[in-house]
Amino acid sequence: MELHTLLLFALASLTLNLIPGPDVVYILSNTMKGKASAGTQAALGLGVGYLFHTVAAVFGLSALILSSAYAFMVVKYLGAAYLLYLGICALRSFARGESKLALDDSQAGNQNIFRQGVIVSILNPKVAMFFLSFLPQFIDTSLASSPTHQLLILGVVFCGLATLCNGVYAMLGSWVLGSPQASRFSRAIEGVSGLLLIGLAAKIAFSKNNVG
Repeated sequence: MELHTLLLFALASLTLNLIPGPDVVYILSNTMKGKASAGTQAALGLGVGYLFHTVAAVFGLSALILSSAYAFMVVKYLGAAYLLYLGICALRSFARGESKLALDDSQAGNQNIFRQGVIVSILNPKVAMFFLSFLPQFIDTSLASSPTHQLLILGVVFCGLATLCNGVYAMLGSWVLGSPQASRFSRAIEGVSGLLLIGLAAKIAFSKNNVG
Protein backbone atom coordinates (compact mmCIF):
# COMPACT_ATOMS: atom_id res chain seq x y z
CA MET A 1 0.00 0.00 0.00
CA GLU A 2 1.38 3.41 -1.01
CA LEU A 3 2.28 5.87 1.73
CA HIS A 4 0.18 8.74 0.37
CA THR A 5 -2.90 6.51 0.35
CA LEU A 6 -2.31 5.51 3.96
CA LEU A 7 -1.81 9.15 4.97
CA LEU A 8 -4.99 10.19 3.17
CA PHE A 9 -6.85 7.39 4.92
CA ALA A 10 -5.48 8.47 8.31
CA LEU A 11 -6.57 12.07 7.67
CA ALA A 12 -10.05 10.97 6.63
CA SER A 13 -10.30 8.67 9.65
CA LEU A 14 -9.30 11.42 12.07
CA THR A 15 -11.78 13.77 10.42
CA LEU A 16 -14.63 11.31 10.84
CA ASN A 17 -13.73 10.37 14.39
CA LEU A 18 -13.43 13.95 15.61
CA ILE A 19 -17.02 14.73 14.60
CA PRO A 20 -19.12 14.51 17.78
CA GLY A 21 -21.61 11.72 17.17
CA PRO A 22 -23.48 9.04 19.15
CA ASP A 23 -20.27 7.27 20.19
CA VAL A 24 -18.78 10.50 21.56
CA VAL A 25 -21.99 11.30 23.44
CA TYR A 26 -21.96 7.77 24.89
CA ILE A 27 -18.37 8.22 26.07
CA LEU A 28 -19.02 11.66 27.54
CA SER A 29 -22.13 10.37 29.30
CA ASN A 30 -20.04 7.77 31.10
CA THR A 31 -17.30 10.30 31.84
CA MET A 32 -19.73 12.73 33.44
CA LYS A 33 -21.51 10.01 35.44
CA GLY A 34 -18.31 8.44 36.67
CA LYS A 35 -14.75 9.58 36.06
CA ALA A 36 -12.37 9.74 33.14
CA SER A 37 -11.70 6.04 33.73
CA ALA A 38 -15.37 5.27 33.02
CA GLY A 39 -15.20 7.15 29.74
CA THR A 40 -11.97 5.34 28.88
CA GLN A 41 -13.64 1.97 29.50
CA ALA A 42 -16.47 3.03 27.18
CA ALA A 43 -13.95 4.08 24.52
CA LEU A 44 -12.08 0.77 24.75
CA GLY A 45 -15.33 -1.18 24.56
CA LEU A 46 -16.33 0.68 21.41
CA GLY A 47 -12.84 0.00 20.01
CA VAL A 48 -13.29 -3.75 20.43
CA GLY A 49 -16.61 -3.45 18.61
CA TYR A 50 -14.86 -1.61 15.78
CA LEU A 51 -12.43 -4.52 15.46
CA PHE A 52 -15.36 -6.90 15.10
CA HIS A 53 -16.75 -4.79 12.26
CA THR A 54 -13.28 -4.59 10.69
CA VAL A 55 -12.97 -8.38 10.54
CA ALA A 56 -16.48 -8.72 9.11
CA ALA A 57 -15.76 -6.06 6.48
CA VAL A 58 -12.40 -7.59 5.54
CA PHE A 59 -13.87 -11.02 4.82
CA GLY A 60 -17.01 -9.68 3.15
CA LEU A 61 -15.28 -7.14 0.92
CA SER A 62 -12.43 -9.52 0.04
CA ALA A 63 -14.95 -12.06 -1.18
CA LEU A 64 -16.71 -9.34 -3.18
CA ILE A 65 -13.48 -8.19 -4.83
CA LEU A 66 -12.55 -11.72 -5.82
CA SER A 67 -16.01 -12.48 -7.20
CA SER A 68 -16.77 -9.30 -9.15
CA ALA A 69 -14.68 -6.24 -9.92
CA TYR A 70 -17.81 -4.50 -11.20
CA ALA A 71 -19.70 -5.12 -7.96
CA PHE A 72 -16.75 -3.78 -6.00
CA MET A 73 -16.74 -0.58 -8.04
CA VAL A 74 -20.47 -0.19 -7.36
CA VAL A 75 -19.73 -0.49 -3.64
CA LYS A 76 -17.00 2.14 -3.97
CA TYR A 77 -19.31 4.66 -5.63
CA LEU A 78 -22.10 3.98 -3.17
CA GLY A 79 -19.56 4.54 -0.43
CA ALA A 80 -18.53 7.84 -1.99
CA ALA A 81 -22.20 8.87 -2.03
CA TYR A 82 -22.45 7.95 1.65
CA LEU A 83 -19.40 10.07 2.50
CA LEU A 84 -20.98 12.94 0.55
CA TYR A 85 -24.14 12.50 2.62
CA LEU A 86 -22.15 12.60 5.87
CA GLY A 87 -20.38 15.75 4.69
CA ILE A 88 -23.64 17.49 3.82
CA CYS A 89 -25.13 16.53 7.18
CA ALA A 90 -22.09 17.96 8.96
CA LEU A 91 -22.35 21.23 7.02
CA ARG A 92 -26.08 21.45 7.75
CA SER A 93 -25.38 21.11 11.48
CA PHE A 94 -22.66 23.74 11.12
CA ALA A 95 -24.98 26.15 9.33
CA ARG A 96 -27.77 25.66 11.87
CA GLY A 97 -25.45 25.91 14.85
CA GLU A 98 -26.75 22.64 16.28
CA SER A 99 -24.47 21.07 18.87
CA LYS A 100 -24.42 17.30 19.25
CA LEU A 101 -22.67 17.53 22.61
CA ALA A 102 -25.85 17.03 24.61
CA LEU A 103 -26.20 14.22 27.09
CA ASP A 104 -29.06 11.80 27.42
CA ASP A 105 -29.23 10.27 30.89
CA SER A 106 -30.67 7.06 29.47
CA GLN A 107 -27.67 6.38 27.26
CA ALA A 108 -25.20 5.17 29.85
CA GLY A 109 -25.12 3.06 32.96
CA ASN A 110 -22.55 2.82 35.69
CA GLN A 111 -21.94 -0.93 35.54
CA ASN A 112 -20.15 -3.11 32.99
CA ILE A 113 -19.22 -0.06 30.94
CA PHE A 114 -16.62 -1.86 28.83
CA ARG A 115 -18.96 -4.73 27.97
CA GLN A 116 -21.78 -2.31 27.26
CA GLY A 117 -19.51 -0.40 24.86
CA VAL A 118 -18.65 -3.57 22.98
CA ILE A 119 -22.31 -4.51 22.63
CA VAL A 120 -23.38 -1.00 21.60
CA SER A 121 -20.74 -0.95 18.87
CA ILE A 122 -21.32 -4.49 17.55
CA LEU A 123 -25.10 -4.12 17.39
CA ASN A 124 -25.00 -0.73 15.67
CA PRO A 125 -25.90 -1.31 11.97
CA LYS A 126 -24.64 2.17 11.08
CA VAL A 127 -21.11 1.13 12.09
CA ALA A 128 -21.28 -1.89 9.81
CA MET A 129 -22.57 0.25 6.93
CA PHE A 130 -19.81 2.78 7.55
CA PHE A 131 -17.04 0.17 7.40
CA LEU A 132 -18.45 -1.38 4.23
CA SER A 133 -18.65 2.01 2.53
CA PHE A 134 -15.48 3.66 3.85
CA LEU A 135 -12.73 1.03 3.64
CA PRO A 136 -13.16 0.19 -0.09
CA GLN A 137 -12.39 3.80 -1.05
CA PHE A 138 -8.71 3.23 -0.30
CA ILE A 139 -8.19 -0.18 -1.88
CA ASP A 140 -6.04 -0.44 -4.99
CA THR A 141 -6.64 -3.76 -6.75
CA SER A 142 -3.63 -3.17 -9.03
CA LEU A 143 -1.10 -3.46 -6.20
CA ALA A 144 0.83 -6.63 -5.46
CA SER A 145 -0.54 -6.82 -1.92
CA SER A 146 -3.87 -8.58 -1.67
CA PRO A 147 -7.11 -6.65 -1.02
CA THR A 148 -7.51 -8.65 2.19
CA HIS A 149 -4.13 -7.44 3.43
CA GLN A 150 -4.91 -3.84 2.49
CA LEU A 151 -8.34 -3.96 4.14
CA LEU A 152 -6.88 -5.42 7.32
CA ILE A 153 -4.23 -2.70 7.56
CA LEU A 154 -6.78 0.04 6.96
CA GLY A 155 -9.21 -1.45 9.44
CA VAL A 156 -6.62 -1.72 12.20
CA VAL A 157 -5.41 1.84 11.55
CA PHE A 158 -8.97 3.14 11.69
CA CYS A 159 -9.74 1.27 14.92
CA GLY A 160 -6.57 2.61 16.51
CA LEU A 161 -7.27 6.21 15.52
CA ALA A 162 -10.93 5.92 16.51
CA THR A 163 -10.06 4.56 19.95
CA LEU A 164 -7.41 7.28 20.37
CA CYS A 165 -9.90 10.04 19.53
CA ASN A 166 -12.52 8.51 21.79
CA GLY A 167 -9.95 8.27 24.58
CA VAL A 168 -9.15 11.96 24.18
CA TYR A 169 -12.85 12.79 24.45
CA ALA A 170 -13.04 10.63 27.59
CA MET A 171 -10.09 12.41 29.21
CA LEU A 172 -11.37 15.87 28.27
CA GLY A 173 -15.04 15.06 28.85
CA SER A 174 -15.55 17.34 31.82
CA TRP A 175 -13.82 20.21 30.11
CA VAL A 176 -15.64 19.72 26.80
CA LEU A 177 -19.11 19.73 28.33
CA GLY A 178 -18.34 22.21 31.08
CA SER A 179 -16.88 24.82 28.76
CA PRO A 180 -19.12 27.54 27.33
CA GLN A 181 -17.18 27.01 24.10
CA ALA A 182 -18.42 23.42 23.70
CA SER A 183 -21.08 24.32 21.14
CA ARG A 184 -18.64 26.45 19.15
CA PHE A 185 -16.04 23.68 19.31
CA SER A 186 -18.52 21.12 17.98
CA ARG A 187 -19.72 23.46 15.25
CA ALA A 188 -16.20 24.29 14.04
CA ILE A 189 -15.27 20.62 13.79
CA GLU A 190 -18.44 19.84 11.85
CA GLY A 191 -17.82 22.67 9.39
CA VAL A 192 -14.24 21.66 8.61
CA SER A 193 -15.07 17.95 8.59
CA GLY A 194 -18.04 18.48 6.26
CA LEU A 195 -15.83 20.19 3.68
CA LEU A 196 -13.16 17.48 3.94
CA LEU A 197 -15.71 14.68 3.54
CA ILE A 198 -17.29 16.30 0.49
CA GLY A 199 -13.83 16.83 -0.99
CA LEU A 200 -12.96 13.18 -0.38
CA ALA A 201 -16.22 12.01 -1.97
CA ALA A 202 -15.51 14.18 -5.03
CA LYS A 203 -11.95 12.84 -5.30
CA ILE A 204 -13.25 9.28 -5.25
CA ALA A 205 -16.02 9.96 -7.74
CA PHE A 206 -13.81 11.65 -10.31
CA SER A 207 -10.62 9.63 -9.84
CA LYS A 208 -9.61 7.41 -12.75
CA ASN A 209 -7.55 5.16 -10.51
CA ASN A 210 -8.58 2.32 -8.24
CA VAL A 211 -7.43 4.14 -5.18
CA GLY A 212 -9.65 6.53 -3.24
